[in-house]
Amino acid sequence: VLLSEVLASLSPKLNESYLDLTAGYGGHAKSILDVTLNYKDSVLIDRDEFAADFLKQKFPSSISIINKDFYSAVLQLIECGKTFDIILADFGVSSPQLDREDRGFSYKNDGPLDMRMDRREKLTASDIVNKWSEHELARIFIKYGEEKPGRARMLAREIVINRPIDSTKELADIIVSKSRFSHLHPATRIFQAVRIVVNDELTEIEKTLPLIPKLLNKNGRAGIITFHSLEDRLVKDYFKEATRHGEESELTILNKKPIVADQHELVINPRARSAKLRVAKRN
Repeated sequence: VLLSEVLASLSPKLNESYLDLTAGYGGHAKSILDVTLNYKDSVLIDRDEFAADFLKQKFPSSISIINKDFYSAVLQLIECGKTFDIILADFGVSSPQLDREDRGFSYKNDGPLDMRMDRREKLTASDIVNKWSEHELARIFIKYGEEKPGRARMLAREIVINRPIDSTKELADIIVSKSRFSHLHPATRIFQAVRIVVNDELTEIEKTLPLIPKLLNKNGRAGIITFHSLEDRLVKDYFKEATRHGEESELTILNKKPIVADQHELVINPRARSAKLRVAKRN
């Protein structure tokens, strides 16, 4: 998503080093590396083993590919003294994760309740849906799905009543049966909440953001793409904090308002509708 906007904002140049915190299947990385041509000083990170294996086939062996969560990978890179001219993070779920039924991310497909980005982790969506208390389910639906409290409690109660729930379709059907359709599918917020908890997504972002300046060279650029308000608020608040000391700040924000997809991209890729790009430069 936002490929042309990423290229325009990060402005890659020949020989610059590149760090991709969420490389996925290499869409952004390929376009940036086609400009920089610097593979040996660049690093691609993804916690999903399918994505990491794909990246190893797609890119030259001289590039470093790390198969772990980006917070752990960032700590590793800092310890090794690595720095980069360009850093990109795209916090969205990848299209292959959504499209593969066996990954259990999508309410549109019938698959197991999994939702793990890293299948080495133990906690699954099934554990949450089938074992957590009604109170705990309502809490995460409100906090991470941004559901209204009354609806969150009602859906939590329905889920508990209908246990065991074995598939994404069963879960989505329960939610739909208690919902009225709007522009947003009724299961969107619940699936988001469960996925965030399974992958500890917001904690990982919150811990990683303050480390970004340590990885940036002087005049290096960092771009962050978010897909919902919880992620975007973390990035917005961090950038605001990191730039509040004026000329003594570590970063300078390059776009006052988040960059969003244009109408042309929305026609080709509807998943870009909620994407927001924020960019900052190392002072």
